[in-house]
Amino acid sequence: MEELTKIVSSINSFIWGMYCLIPLLCGVGIYFTIRLKFIQVRKFAQAARMLFGGISLKGKRADRHGMSSFQSVATAIAAQVGTGNLAGAATAIAMGGPGAIFWMWLAAFFGMATIFAEAVLAQVYRTRDKTGHINGGPAYYISKGLGSKKLAVFFSISIIIALGCIGNMVQSNSIADAFKTAFDVPPMAMGLIIAACGGFVFFGGIGRIAAVTEKIVPLMALLYVIGGLFIVLSHADQIIPAFKMIFVGAFDPAAATGGIIGAGVKEAIRYGVARGLFSNEAGMGSTPHAHAVARVKYPAQQGLMAVISVFIDTFIVLTMTAMVIFVTGAIDGSTTGIALTQKAFSTGLGSFGIKFVAICLLFFAFSTIVGWYFFGALNVKYLFGGRGLGIYRVAVMCFIFFGALLQVNLVWELADMFNGLMAFPNLIALIGLAKVVSKALEDFEQNRPVSSEEE
Repeated sequence: MEELTKIVSSINSFIWGMYCLIPLLCGVGIYFTIRLKFIQVRKFAQAARMLFGGISLKGKRADRHGMSSFQSVATAIAAQVGTGNLAGAATAIAMGGPGAIFWMWLAAFFGMATIFAEAVLAQVYRTRDKTGHINGGPAYYISKGLGSKKLAVFFSISIIIALGCIGNMVQSNSIADAFKTAFDVPPMAMGLIIAACGGFVFFGGIGRIAAVTEKIVPLMALLYVIGGLFIVLSHADQIIPAFKMIFVGAFDPAAATGGIIGAGVKEAIRYGVARGLFSNEAGMGSTPHAHAVARVKYPAQQGLMAVISVFIDTFIVLTMTAMVIFVTGAIDGSTTGIALTQKAFSTGLGSFGIKFVAICLLFFAFSTIVGWYFFGALNVKYLFGGRGLGIYRVAVMCFIFFGALLQVNLVWELADMFNGLMAFPNLIALIGLAKVVSKALEDFEQNRPVSSEEE
């Protein structure tokens, strides 16, 4: 087992390294930023109005015709905002120094253009099955747009394994660990609870998934931001020094921490970009499944909503984690991951800090479980139709339960590997179908004035 872990880890070092996925993901983001004339800047205000104007904790129930645009965005954010937002920023800081946050921001900025393209293509190439339900995602635009069935099948298999199965083990493991530490809840009990709650949502279909995510996502984001803001404002004198650490550390990591973290610029870029992209999932092919089922008039409408999802994930939630770590002075050169985040919140909130992180992690990770299950389910339907859905639901519940019991590094490494593998066919499709994205944006801009009401 240990030998296999080392092999998978070495594969991940290449896949998520400076000569593979990082330049590919960033390159695609830069390409679409230029091609779409900085869509994430030009249309940001309009996109924000569309999203926040459509917020509802009790929208119209999703059905075979899809979800509301806000419900789709909530489902996408549910998947994006997971353990990576609590542990990802901390890991990037511990391994790459404070400057890693600057590179995380830069990657997210370009990623906003990438995710626009993903959402647009998911809308353009979505389809209905024999029962009249809308389905969509990369597998559909890879097969229908690129005409490559093999690449589509490879993508579907990769995402089912990466997110629905192994990825959800990682999420339940994080919840179980946090609740064991904070409340002394046995991992087996926590695993049963998470699996049961997950099953309740899974078997309720798209209607229940949308109903859960539209409620959980706004509340969990608000809870976390309020807690983080309280700490940051309580250390207001450290806010400017924190930003100085970020910008100085981006180009001189040793100077930013006084040598506590022995990272160089290369490490700052690598860990900042990699953890940022891993968290917001731009270009990886996961969130287009949620955007595919949105009820909108123009594909570009949902593309703009997707842009805001990356902004919320990285520039609000991830940045809040980073700022709490900086202003509390939690960096010590040895603590990393969720332990560093817990240390920071404990410094700011006292003993309640560990419990606060555990509660936030429950919301974040469970919402991710729901989102990732849904993405995997759409790919099960792509491969097998409705026949395999029942088996998939039960299998995911089993993975959730056993994930809570296991503390195996191999599980984390496998999740990273399959996450990386599924990105390749998606990126190929994005570049190959770039003209379709441009045409969809042009159609939207020529036919819909900025002040119009969304359907």
